[in-house]
Amino acid sequence: MSESRVLIRMPIELRWRDLDAFNHVNNSNFMTYLEEARIRWFDSLGEPWVTDAIAPLLAAVQMNYRLPIPYPAKIVVELLADRIGSSSVTLGHRIVSDDGATLFADGHVVMVWIDRGTGRPTALPDQVRSMALAG
Repeated sequence: MSESRVLIRMPIELRWRDLDAFNHVNNSNFMTYLEEARIRWFDSLGEPWVTDAIAPLLAAVQMNYRLPIPYPAKIVVELLADRIGSSSVTLGHRIVSDDGATLFADGHVVMVWIDRGTGRPTALPDQVRSMALAG
């Protein structure tokens, strides 16, 4: 994943409730952090990315858990543009320490835009495509 294609860097300060019985961030919270970063990136596009006619669906998730995230910690979620298709975008992700020195997790997600009426894939919104290419 290339640093030159970073779409968003979202800092997160861990909450006590993010921890599990082993005193580190529960693995399910990693997905929540990624979801929040995706929504913030989509909202930053300046145009609708979801409407009554179209919506993105999470088609695939791949997560590599590299190290447990201890508490307390400040982390950063980075989204990267890995691939842009006709109806989908593959977003790489990294969860790192706030200084970037420690990689806690990485992987990617595939988002497919669908026509809400038919449930079939539809063209990627122009703004998503252009911002992903610019990233």
